[in-house]
Amino acid sequence: MVSDPIGDMLAQIKNSYMAGKTVMVLPHSKLKEAVAKILMDEGYLSSVRSAGERVVKTLELRLRYEGKTPSLTDMKRKSKPGMRIYVASNAIPTVVGGMGVAILSTPQGIMTGKLAKKKNIGGELLCEVW
Repeated sequence: MVSDPIGDMLAQIKNSYMAGKTVMVLPHSKLKEAVAKILMDEGYLSSVRSAGERVVKTLELRLRYEGKTPSLTDMKRKSKPGMRIYVASNAIPTVVGGMGVAILSTPQGIMTGKLAKKKNIGGELLCEVW
């Protein structure tokens, strides 16, 4: 049993990029799907698709490359099950000088740091991607 599904998902994405894979399949959850859709909107993944039904539902992610170079350089899990990190709207970090994206879990759903700043809401800092 995985105690940190988001951390596991991020590690699998990173490992798949390093192995040069184009498609990866994960067990589905609404949180994983929301994070994956943000990664797709920001240009780190080319597509996100859920398949299957109820118990055996999976999440299929297509990784994006520019030539042979992965579009994702690195990602860091910030808030972990053992130590949650919450930030106010004015304390949301800029990632790699604005070149990356912070992903937050807010009362209004999962969103990027830029959108959370714009809406003036804070939340749990899930991860940073660049």
